Amino acid sequence: MVDTLIVGGGTAGSVLAARLSADSRRTIRVLEAGPLWTTPDGIPAELLDIAALPIGPQAQWLWRYAVSLADDPPVHAGIVRGKVIGGSATVNGGYFVRATRMDFAAWSRLLGGSEIWSFDSVLPMYCRIERDLDFGDAPWHGARGPIPVRRTVDPSPVGAAFTAACRAAGYADVPDLNEPEAGDGVGAVPCASEDGRRMGPALGYLLPALDRPNLTVVGETYVTRIRFDGLRAIGVDCLREGRTHTEWADRVVLSAGAIESAALLLRSGIGDPGHLRALGIPVVQAAGVGVGFSDHPEIGIDYRADLPARPAIALERVLEVGAVEIRPYTMSFTPGCHTLGAALMRPRSTGSLRLRSADPVVAPLIDYRYLVEDQDRTRLSDAVSIAGELLGRMGAEPVDPIPERGDRGRWLHTHLATSQHLSGTCRMGHDNDPAAVVDERCRVRGVTGLSIVDLSVVPIPLSRGPQATAMMIAEMAADRFLAR
Repeated sequence: MVDTLIVGGGTAGSVLAARLSADSRRTIRVLEAGPLWTTPDGIPAELLDIAALPIGPQAQWLWRYAVSLADDPPVHAGIVRGKVIGGSATVNGGYFVRATRMDFAAWSRLLGGSEIWSFDSVLPMYCRIERDLDFGDAPWHGARGPIPVRRTVDPSPVGAAFTAACRAAGYADVPDLNEPEAGDGVGAVPCASEDGRRMGPALGYLLPALDRPNLTVVGETYVTRIRFDGLRAIGVDCLREGRTHTEWADRVVLSAGAIESAALLLRSGIGDPGHLRALGIPVVQAAGVGVGFSDHPEIGIDYRADLPARPAIALERVLEVGAVEIRPYTMSFTPGCHTLGAALMRPRSTGSLRLRSADPVVAPLIDYRYLVEDQDRTRLSDAVSIAGELLGRMGAEPVDPIPERGDRGRWLHTHLATSQHLSGTCRMGHDNDPAAVVDERCRVRGVTGLSIVDLSVVPIPLSRGPQATAMMIAEMAADRFLAR
């Protein structure tokens, strides 16, 4: 038996395991469903190359889910998550922009005014993560953390043309998108990379800690259910090499990501009692698991322009305009075309995650319910208008012409995608919040010995991409909630 059993060695789990195991009095065990490489030399080259997105159909290190994005007309899609040590940070574009002061003000309001998750409280955790190679001397940055952060100085032709178009349209330059008071404008994307190498939490946190005698990490191990003694979590059942066995622990922490952590809670009897009983799952504790998650709807606009391609990170520059982020991707997602993304960063529409079956090999049912709110449709149409203006200034031609504002309803559905930033399936809340699954210290309500430390707990739509915040949540938990 170990002190702390961490389910998931992904983005948050890698940080948490490294930080907790720094105390030799603890014993930490990590169970990761995907492959584990114990040295950088063993990691496949495509996972290290920051100019590659290793998420193609042949990739063996991914969770794949079929999802519904919207109805009327229906929009279906496939999404992926990293099923590998380091999680999605091992396969993504390295985008490392923090959530904003406004986000944490909203987070604190949902906790009844608690300052635990205020911007001033979390800022030191963000700083602890990073070794900012551009602004490390600034008081709002870190210079000695395990994750190097760098911005592209010499952008690709796509990034350069986009920046010029933004300036011509009157948008300001934002030198540091992670500056606490950064306003609207165009800026270089902070990227978790160094010398062309993707530098996520596996390389920065977990692998350097593997020689600690109090830390064990096991790959290719899929956790199917949490074990309880009454209302106390005492271990997990898991599958490894085709066999089922049980791992016991004083404390269980779920860091399997917003999809898998929620699905595991449901399979273990924590969720809506009616839904669980219909699937034959004994109820342990009623909770709003899977209800009201958030993600960033994104319209992808394919266009043609005389902009030669060259190897580059997926996203070198972005334009922030209120609740909208415009993204000039450097790589082609459609042969012969470039893609400009227009994303809504504070949507009002929320989704739901439910089990299809009690069988752990059956993926959950994920319904985003994008565009059900009039305000979201209006704001996303605003984002498309901004993107269209910038394409005109870039001398680019959309492959599918953008209709006038009043005729965009079906066009938005046709071009609708997701940013794959899902969060909030087990959201945090105060004592009187019936929808809250965890408390402000990440403990699952109604049971003991069980916590969640990943993007599942985020109670608000984050207005920036989530990688840096997932790691910050793990730093907060290791420093303030799970230390003993």
